[in-house]
Amino acid sequence: MAFEIRATGSAVPPNKVTNDDLAERIDTSDAWIREHTGIGARHIADENTATSDLALEAARNAVAALAKKTGESAEAVAASIGFIITSSVTPDYNGFPSVSCLVQDALGAKNAAAMDVCAACSGFIYGLEVAAGLLSRNAGQKRALIIGAETLSRLTDWEDRSTCVLFGDGAGCVIMEKTDAPVSGDGARGLLRSVLGAEGSGKEALINRRGGSREPYKKGAVVERPPSIEMDGRAVYNFAVRAITGTIEKLLAAEHFTIDDIAVIVPHQANARIVQAASKRLHIPESKFFLNIEEYANTSAASIPIALDELERKGCLSPGNAVLMVGFGGGLTYGGNIVIW
Repeated sequence: MAFEIRATGSAVPPNKVTNDDLAERIDTSDAWIREHTGIGARHIADENTATSDLALEAARNAVAALAKKTGESAEAVAASIGFIITSSVTPDYNGFPSVSCLVQDALGAKNAAAMDVCAACSGFIYGLEVAAGLLSRNAGQKRALIIGAETLSRLTDWEDRSTCVLFGDGAGCVIMEKTDAPVSGDGARGLLRSVLGAEGSGKEALINRRGGSREPYKKGAVVERPPSIEMDGRAVYNFAVRAITGTIEKLLAAEHFTIDDIAVIVPHQANARIVQAASKRLHIPESKFFLNIEEYANTSAASIPIALDELERKGCLSPGNAVLMVGFGGGLTYGGNIVIW
């Protein structure tokens, strides 16, 4: 039994904000942002667009891609989805209904169970493993929709130049299908291995304090500013480099792979300098890592599936390619997967 990625989809808001645009609002420059992060632009949702809207658009694109591939109607593909799992730190509503439930209704996935997972930027990595586990335990279900979707602009303090240059909005997704393909040896397909982990001791390094049960809004209180991302950049950088290198080493060792067995590494698109440091530490050529952070900035849980969809649309992934995905994020969380395309 294999758990194959059969289709991908993505969506980003049309409003593109360049570094030069930001430099008109805060004390920064295109040169500084590129030098320190590798980011050139980000896409920002308008006030009428919520996270589920981007998630739904990405899901519809994936459904259409799979329908084209199999000859089914889009309605039939949607109805065949047994599980919808969305990772987001910026859901439409606080707690419920989940983004997954909103997508389930609008997509017409009437037979799907729906839930959200919260592992920040590692969420899509976690979601793949959760989906495979659910499919393996439910004989009557064969497909799962795994989404990463964010409107991080709603949590961005646009007066904090150390963080506001980093984030963007977007959504990406895959449709996973349970098949009879082998999971080892010649012809292996699908999700081979996942490594998941967390370091809760680092919770203060990347945090959104306001609005939860720890620091709720109280009646009559004056809200001077909305909830926003607080980040200890140095601590996150050190954790991220360590998490990426350790996860890649564990995945390769577990599958008895060398880096030559991997067609491409798709990292969480947080900061190009983090990837460069990990590449140097592992003695892996930077060319092995796929980066599109220049166009989209950090879209949290959406970054890896957006990158996967770009690779797929450009024809960069062939059947049999081994794809290694690795992520890290608030919590602190980290994880990685190896998938045979």
